[in-house]
Amino acid sequence: MAQSYKTLKEDFVSNLSGGQISEINYVTAVAPAAVLLWSALQSRQAFFVKYGPAAFATDFLLNVGAILLATTLYSSVPVLLNLLLLSPAFVIYLLPVTTPSQKKLSKPQQGNGVMAGSGMRDNLEPLPIRPFVTSYRGAMMVVTCIAILAVDFEVFPRRFAKVENWGTSLMDMGVGSFVFSAGVVAAKPILKDRMAGKTSTLPQRLLRSIRHSLPLLGLGLVRLYSVKGLDYAEHVTEYGVHWNFFFTLAFLPPFVALFQTFFALIPSYEILSLLLSSIYQSSLEFTRLKAYILTAPRTNLLSQNREGVFSFFGYLAIFLAGQGTGIYILPRGVGLSPNSANATEQRGRLLIRLMSSSFIWTLLLVLATSYKYGFGLQVSRRLANLPYVLWVSAFNCTQIAIFCVIETISFPGVHKAADKTLERRESMKATSRVLKAFNTNGLAIFLLANLLTGVVNLTIKTLSVGREVAMGVLVAYAGLLTGIAVTLDAWDISIKM
Repeated sequence: MAQSYKTLKEDFVSNLSGGQISEINYVTAVAPAAVLLWSALQSRQAFFVKYGPAAFATDFLLNVGAILLATTLYSSVPVLLNLLLLSPAFVIYLLPVTTPSQKKLSKPQQGNGVMAGSGMRDNLEPLPIRPFVTSYRGAMMVVTCIAILAVDFEVFPRRFAKVENWGTSLMDMGVGSFVFSAGVVAAKPILKDRMAGKTSTLPQRLLRSIRHSLPLLGLGLVRLYSVKGLDYAEHVTEYGVHWNFFFTLAFLPPFVALFQTFFALIPSYEILSLLLSSIYQSSLEFTRLKAYILTAPRTNLLSQNREGVFSFFGYLAIFLAGQGTGIYILPRGVGLSPNSANATEQRGRLLIRLMSSSFIWTLLLVLATSYKYGFGLQVSRRLANLPYVLWVSAFNCTQIAIFCVIETISFPGVHKAADKTLERRESMKATSRVLKAFNTNGLAIFLLANLLTGVVNLTIKTLSVGREVAMGVLVAYAGLLTGIAVTLDAWDISIKM
């Protein structure tokens, strides 16, 4: 890559100030809006039961294409795109169920739910499949994969790219959401140990965490040597000279294992997250740490990578917040007698808990950032400070709550299922194949997206192409990623890292 073009590429993603949180909310609302339309087609018309080419194309257009449009061509009018998705969904919900196949499916489901009686629900798994979690994580991964390539084209607004120092942007939320969602699913092994009555020592937890960390550490080293060896454009103030996001992901498991020790004293991952981020924020405010991170000369290994090293504490707090959310959304509720009515009550309690968490995180964000009623702090992804942690946590809890509401309304058979087999069938029916595929092999698809992004940038001068060519490349890229993800899922291949 010519030096002048490399400099131009680096300038293209540097010194940006982001946009409004409200606009980010409108753009990201396209994901649940698309899932709502998908759910209307599936629950009312059984459109995706026979998953042929037409069903796959529709699935792709709704759950990938809509997000691509929201971040590019419709970026200035995301509300319009939301209306275009929501309007047909509401119309479909108002129409009666007319397809014979849907009528045949719906009657047994209702009958099974009623005939469950008072004992059959005891046979259900304590950690059920959660289609709304799959939709949330899958949609998050789609947005992330699209953005990492789209940001290199002019069709992707600069206000959506990562902010230099202070402010909010779509990609800033994307990286935080990636960590939060990883925390959500990391709660599963903890819940399994609790249900089995197992306790593990700190050395055992550290050993397990290191096994998870080593592949990520290897990916971080590969990315480091690739970027330096290919003279690839890089944004140094994002993580530092040598640090990258894979290193942040690699160091999370061992530190989370350490924090499990503190859980015995403070039995809430959310409170641990708040304590850690508050202590880190105090260090930023009352010491020279903030000035060091933002302005220090890069004279040694620590100063060269200061953004990655110190922002890690913020990402660790986000991970813990996600883990706290996973602790209460992944398991089946306890303390309720097993019948269909109480299954509805159980889902209601989950929704109340999610909405309460969203409200509390949002209230804390307002308190932290308001000049009139709070501390007047600014969000900084570069520092991963307290306001950033609160913003990411509030946003993700709200997204999860919305996906949960959609599932509850569209597919009540999921939480009312009377046995394992029926619950599994209902869960499959309530889950987009595309979003499931992105969720199942999320990290592998993310790695592939990074590799494809590198290939595109090394073969195309992305800053020189017009809107039509840019959209053609992005559609082909999104289609290739989706095709590979769905193929892996169809072959039941799960790549764990």
